[in-house]
Amino acid sequence: MEKGDKKPHINVDYFEDLTGQIDAPAEETGFEVELLSRIESCEVQPQLGTAIKLSKALDSAFGRLVSGVGEKLYSITRKGERKIVSRSTSQKGTKQAYTYQSLAPEVRGRHMESLIVELEEAPDRERSIHDGEEFIYVLNGAVSLDIGEDHFDLDPGDSAYYLSTTPHLIAAARGKATILAVLYSG
Repeated sequence: MEKGDKKPHINVDYFEDLTGQIDAPAEETGFEVELLSRIESCEVQPQLGTAIKLSKALDSAFGRLVSGVGEKLYSITRKGERKIVSRSTSQKGTKQAYTYQSLAPEVRGRHMESLIVELEEAPDRERSIHDGEEFIYVLNGAVSLDIGEDHFDLDPGDSAYYLSTTPHLIAAARGKATILAVLYSG
């Protein structure tokens, strides 16, 4: 997806009939039918934690939803060739939460996603919780990270590794910040 493109990022075709593909959408995904309908209609662009939960409910690989299937055994991504693959919004769809670029979308059968993520300030302080593990490395800006009951202020060069099953929230402390994120969906 190119920078000026307004279309959703995540393989939206996969979400076209979300509520029709799942027998009991709210019970199987943990999300209200209204949110699922808003994702289907592209009013809300799901955050990574939401995409991971939906991939489990739809019995699909997380990487397939985030950046496609992939056809290669390896991936070389040149700096000038990275494409924005997401503009995620708050659960209410009212504010952009972050933008990310996949660094290895061509690898088939991958079990982790490596991303460059441009964080915004937290729109609603809503914590994420999902299966998997996350590693983040701050590239620039000031990052606010909540893991469970603990809060951390991270600066460029700082990193964190945590289980995604612990409630967490990562956002720019002020303005914008950029991180390298590696997500293992488990």
